[in-house]
Amino acid sequence: MSAERADGLVAIEAAVTSVFYRRPSPGDPPFVEEGSQVNEDSVVCLLEIMKCFRSVPAAVKGKVVKIVAQNENYVKKGDVLMLIRPEK
Repeated sequence: MSAERADGLVAIEAAVTSVFYRRPSPGDPPFVEEGSQVNEDSVVCLLEIMKCFRSVPAAVKGKVVKIVAQNENYVKKGDVLMLIRPEK
């Protein structure tokens, strides 16, 4: 889920209460870093609910400005996971 903010950034929000993961598995690199370019279908993180993993797409083309959520921590539905500056 994403929502545009007053500052023009798009907030990627948690669709469900879950655990936030930046990597597909512990030994792999993160899906994105601050400064990464993403497309609408780029996977930016995983959310885990009771051992079921949900891929989260960027849903917007642009640049990752800030990763707000902490890896392997709980997030609540509606929490901002990261902020993306959309391309015009």
